[in-house]
Amino acid sequence: MTLKKAIGKVHLWLGLTSGLVVFVISLTGCLYAFKTEIEDFTQPYRYVQTEAKPLLPPSALGAIGKRILPGKNLHSVTYRTGGRAAVLTFYHYEPTYYYLAFVNPYSGNVLEVSDMSSDFFYQVLQGHYYLWLPPTIGQPIAASATLIFVVMLITGIVLWWPKHKGARKQRFSVKWKSPWRRRNYDLHNVLGFYAASIALIMAGTGLVWGFQWFAKSAYWATSGGKELQAYYEPASVLPTTTLTPGSPIIDRLWQQTTATKPAVETMEVHFPETKTASIAITTNPTAATLWKTDYRYYDQYTMKELPVNHVYGRFDETTTMANKIARLNYDVHIGAISGLPGKIMAFLASLVSASLPVTGFLLWWGRRKKSKNRPARHVRSMSVAAYRDKVQVMK
Repeated sequence: MTLKKAIGKVHLWLGLTSGLVVFVISLTGCLYAFKTEIEDFTQPYRYVQTEAKPLLPPSALGAIGKRILPGKNLHSVTYRTGGRAAVLTFYHYEPTYYYLAFVNPYSGNVLEVSDMSSDFFYQVLQGHYYLWLPPTIGQPIAASATLIFVVMLITGIVLWWPKHKGARKQRFSVKWKSPWRRRNYDLHNVLGFYAASIALIMAGTGLVWGFQWFAKSAYWATSGGKELQAYYEPASVLPTTTLTPGSPIIDRLWQQTTATKPAVETMEVHFPETKTASIAITTNPTAATLWKTDYRYYDQYTMKELPVNHVYGRFDETTTMANKIARLNYDVHIGAISGLPGKIMAFLASLVSASLPVTGFLLWWGRRKKSKNRPARHVRSMSVAAYRDKVQVMK
């Protein structure tokens, strides 16, 4: 068996074993590509009329949230510029629930309360991450299929690569007027080749979330041998003396951040969920991407900033190149790093990736069926005399 035939066997059997999972991951990724644009277009309660008066502080919006969903864990409030509603997030892992409440940040009027467990895009994301299985089962399966898909793309390029210069032109175009088997063959090979580079980037960035060893290896390579620090939230120190009465510290921190960063498009204030939890405030200069988000953590009693040494800390001149690359992972994965053209490319690459298991299966099934229907060839020796006799009989 030649090397190329061996690669073909690997490509075939890996494709047959992982094809369904790759199809689901790619199709859900394709559906999720324009989530933000679709939600902004179809959900008018995300917008409010801008008014010439101050926004309600986090404590006031938090009190509204507790009236909306009493007993639910209020995770954060998000402020957006550009006439956007404030968004209250209620989240808990066990028991699991996830709600979003859209509130007018000027008047406090509740515009919409959404149970995200039944949201279309939330379910799409669950399929993309976990295949709609329990996370401990679905996540390893999805990650393993993504790793196999990377091998499939590489072996596919090797198999596609033409031996002769004359065959190169043929490998770049689909013969639409040819029989369906030939069209299917061209669709699998030609579209796969065009989408391979973007699909490899999307699969590679997906593996960062899929496997810790992959994330650590990528960080080690980009940081010059440093270890990736796990995410954690610093703790507040319980006070030993009675606190001085005054406005809530979470409001003072919000006002302080607003004054020092007036040009940000998004500000997210995280409420402390325990007596020792910190208050986290994130600011983002542009809502279109996430990698420039600045994360600050504060003691909920003293307002003292609590430093962290993981990727999701301050974004300033001290941010290392390795941390910037790690932060870019999500924006690169969904194509947002290149704006709308990047999202379109990610959408098309996901669509083609979803088609590859289908066209590949049809290609294998067609060859299998053709080989079964092919008549057996019988080779036997025949003397010249016998051949002449046979010809005479046929005449």
